[in-house]
Amino acid sequence: MSGLCALIKRPDDWFEVFAFHLDRVLGLNRSLPTVLRDFHSDILPYKYTRGAARPVVWWDPGIQHLADDDNDQNSFPLTWPQYQSLLRARCGSGSGVALNETPCVGVHHAEWGRLALFDFLLQVNDRLDRYCCGFQPDPAEPCVENLLHTKCRNSKDLVLVHILVRKVEPTRLVFIDNAGRPNHPHDNLNFRLVEGIDEFPERAVSVLQSGCLESMLLSSLYMDKQFWESRGGARGLKPLIHTVEQRGRILLQHIHDKRLRLNRDL
Repeated sequence: MSGLCALIKRPDDWFEVFAFHLDRVLGLNRSLPTVLRDFHSDILPYKYTRGAARPVVWWDPGIQHLADDDNDQNSFPLTWPQYQSLLRARCGSGSGVALNETPCVGVHHAEWGRLALFDFLLQVNDRLDRYCCGFQPDPAEPCVENLLHTKCRNSKDLVLVHILVRKVEPTRLVFIDNAGRPNHPHDNLNFRLVEGIDEFPERAVSVLQSGCLESMLLSSLYMDKQFWESRGGARGLKPLIHTVEQRGRILLQHIHDKRLRLNRDL
């Protein structure tokens, strides 16, 4: 039945569950519901029913995909220069270009600030920076092994991925594939993720400023008992939350130093 399907992911993608709860706690509400579960059904391949629990992401049939099989993880094609151009155009804002005019793609300007904040806290590069141009990648990174990193010298060759909207709500982004980098070092953070962003969501920023992120995340994550227990409960999750809090403090300093504006939630 439509809307009753889910995507079972690899055990290594457990950070997607954390990302879903972070999305909700910050008030972004752009990622798809994600839980951690064991599977026992005989209709599933053996690898799914044995071993570690796996993240399960709700399959949203309303997401708009390109017809191109090589680029179906986007709702529209978008290169890095085009992305920077539409950020400057402030599409759909009071002082910006209309959503249906060039260089806009129908997405409201405020959405990109939500995405940038989310991706920076999680250090998700496989969306705005799949080529790893904004940080020094390890030689074992897929972006290095697949020779994507060598394309950083020519920005017109850089394309964004996993940029998706719903057919019925094309002005708002949907965040998918949010596993990110829980162990990424603070001295190698990817600031390319916030390049060109001139405003961030007020509610999310207020949560980061409040000092309550840890308690809010622990309360939310406790609701997924299997995830909670698999990560060692509060004791196991606190170091991860502290990592995200540190990234949040760095982002808040960036917002202050650049004197960036905050926007009200749509």
